[in-house]
Amino acid sequence: MLSVFCSPHRYVQGKGAILSLGEELTYLGCKDPVLIITSKSADKLLKDSWKKTFDKVSMKYIIHYFNGESSEEEIELIKSLVKKNEVKTVVGAGGGKVIDTARAVARGLDLPVISCPTIASSDSPCSALSVIYKKNGDFDHYSIHNKNPDLVLVDTEIIAKSPLRFLVAGMGDALATFFEAVTCVEGNKKNMRGGLPTQASLALAKLCYETLLESGVQACQDVGAKKVTPDLEKIVEANTLLSGLGFESCGLAAAHAIHNGLTVIPEAHSYLHGEKVAFGTLTQLVLEEKEQSLIEKVLHFATQIGLPVSLNQLGIKDPTKEVAEIIAKRACAEGETIYNEPFEIRVSDIADDILKANEIGRTYLSNI
Repeated sequence: MLSVFCSPHRYVQGKGAILSLGEELTYLGCKDPVLIITSKSADKLLKDSWKKTFDKVSMKYIIHYFNGESSEEEIELIKSLVKKNEVKTVVGAGGGKVIDTARAVARGLDLPVISCPTIASSDSPCSALSVIYKKNGDFDHYSIHNKNPDLVLVDTEIIAKSPLRFLVAGMGDALATFFEAVTCVEGNKKNMRGGLPTQASLALAKLCYETLLESGVQACQDVGAKKVTPDLEKIVEANTLLSGLGFESCGLAAAHAIHNGLTVIPEAHSYLHGEKVAFGTLTQLVLEEKEQSLIEKVLHFATQIGLPVSLNQLGIKDPTKEVAEIIAKRACAEGETIYNEPFEIRVSDIADDILKANEIGRTYLSNI
């Protein structure tokens, strides 16, 4: 099997980066009209910036307000809008679901796609993958596209003004990257692009983890003060670029499968992707019988920055074996990434380890 590494064509990050969007599109040869898929709140924040950056290069653009779920129905609706307006370039500006939708729309119509995350809440922006959900919020499937975004543009000034919870959730998503990468590399498993991981992708995943531990706590304080600092820049890069390249070119394992299992529990619907992945990471460490010192290191970091380490923190009060089995059954669905783990997967065993991880997290919380 061949090794495969992939990445976006161009990555741009920094304070005020959104004002360079028009020039970046011109540099890449993208044409107008440009469709911007975004939320009403993000558009309110960026309305003046859209006008400035596109007026500078005389590009026409239109806005579509995202309906809240990266579902097949939303994707098809926007495709119709693209065709009707003869759109030539698609921009996703917002969180992970907005960007996943933009990517699915653009790749489905063979158009350039640009990721402009307004929060650093997941590693979605750099990937060639869209996470598709059902209209009710349940995980449906991964949609793999033929190439990564043409441009990922991250304005850290916007990130610094966003709620801290989103940055923390992004660190929850990024926290899984190295552990899932190691599992896939050691097991000689395929990555998300159908090839073997490279040394480069594993090195990036490791750097992602090290950056979280080094700069995560300070970055939280900086966002609390709404300041763009070197630590915040490092964490935004870790959440977005390092984790994005690490997960896609190394692969996923149990942590993200547990997340997918949690999406079928109604009480957990209001929690962010990275918050659920954080608990999935703890579960993966339990599944793999990692040493206690590593588990405590992860628990210490997670609780320092406010990531959930118990099911109670995800809205699931007093979880029963039956609830754990519902989560485990979805996590063990055919084709799930949990099968990259180096042992036989049985729903009952996974359910037991979900409850064990919950008890470990709950006990740790009671002792701090």
